[in-house]
Amino acid sequence: MPNAPTDPVALTADLVRCPSVTPEEGGALVLLGELLSKAGFACTRVDRNGVSNLFARWGDKGAAKTFGFNGHTDVVPLGDETAWTMPPFGAEQKDGFLWGRGATDMKSGVAAFVAAAVDFVTDTPPENGALILTVTGDEEGDATDGTAALLDWMRDNGEAMDACLVGEPTCPDTLGEMIKIGRRGSLTAWFTLTGEQGHAAYPHRARNPLPAMARLMDRLASHSLDTGTDHFDPSTLAVVTIDTGNPATNVIPAQCRATVNIRFNDAHDSASLIGWMQGELDSVAQEFGIAGEMKTKVSGESFLTPPGPLSDLVAQAVQAETGITPELSTTGGTSDARFVKDHCPVVEFGLVGRTMHQVDERVEVAQIPRLKAIYTRILQDYFA
Repeated sequence: MPNAPTDPVALTADLVRCPSVTPEEGGALVLLGELLSKAGFACTRVDRNGVSNLFARWGDKGAAKTFGFNGHTDVVPLGDETAWTMPPFGAEQKDGFLWGRGATDMKSGVAAFVAAAVDFVTDTPPENGALILTVTGDEEGDATDGTAALLDWMRDNGEAMDACLVGEPTCPDTLGEMIKIGRRGSLTAWFTLTGEQGHAAYPHRARNPLPAMARLMDRLASHSLDTGTDHFDPSTLAVVTIDTGNPATNVIPAQCRATVNIRFNDAHDSASLIGWMQGELDSVAQEFGIAGEMKTKVSGESFLTPPGPLSDLVAQAVQAETGITPELSTTGGTSDARFVKDHCPVVEFGLVGRTMHQVDERVEVAQIPRLKAIYTRILQDYFA
């Protein structure tokens, strides 16, 4: 008698009920580990610096082909809990939706690929094939000890994927309309300009950093970084804050701070952008006779998996299950695919992401089994 199929909706609900706000594990990885172990996966917790991660393998290391799925069970904070109209960890169903933090981003995606993987190896185990599932509890946080830790552990233990699909929500409005084949890089820069405090009535006796900061921010923000590339929109730079902390109207402040965020395409790397900003900073500081300092943080470089076998495989499965030919896109923020891309070819495909990170986050219930069907077809076609 065949085993009952794994219900991805029930699994999504079970995961949403786990209060796994970064970096809390909340029981989500324990739940997945137990389910996967029962299906014959060898599961290993790869925790690092207080972050919980799960590695699961089915099949031999020496298999001819190994397909991987990657995802995360951690979620962003609730925000104003009193603004939620449904319990944020209740996983209640209403109006055709399953409600709760992480329902969209991305416990439904994890549930769909886990359910697909469990049923695939149970019902039609591939000959000389293997599956690897990597699930982290630190994608929404700093991400330094999540998927990066899993990939470090895999390298040290001789584990490897030949291709990987990240189950992030990728579709703007309709299931099937978009696959991510790359992501823009992300870079934040913090600027501090230091002059000399003085009386506003005697500006010649002070060195005001504010006009200098205005000049610097204008130079950065008005500069055209590029006009886009074959697979990417133009890079963007946003000034996100300028602050002196000065409430007095008769005081010229000694310091001014500002922050910019750059989302950049494959025409740049972070080093070239940092060098450009440093040059502009040095020029303005010299021009105004003040001191300038810049600190930077690179969240990820831009990357691209060129259209080819992996994107074709996923696109054909999506088209077969939805009737939609998906767009190959690099839009949006960044994801853990930025780490996986150094290990093997990677693309992202998942559900509609309209309510991710919002109050009353929710997922359309009917989409979850459809996503499982797409993932199942991908596995069938990959190992055919």
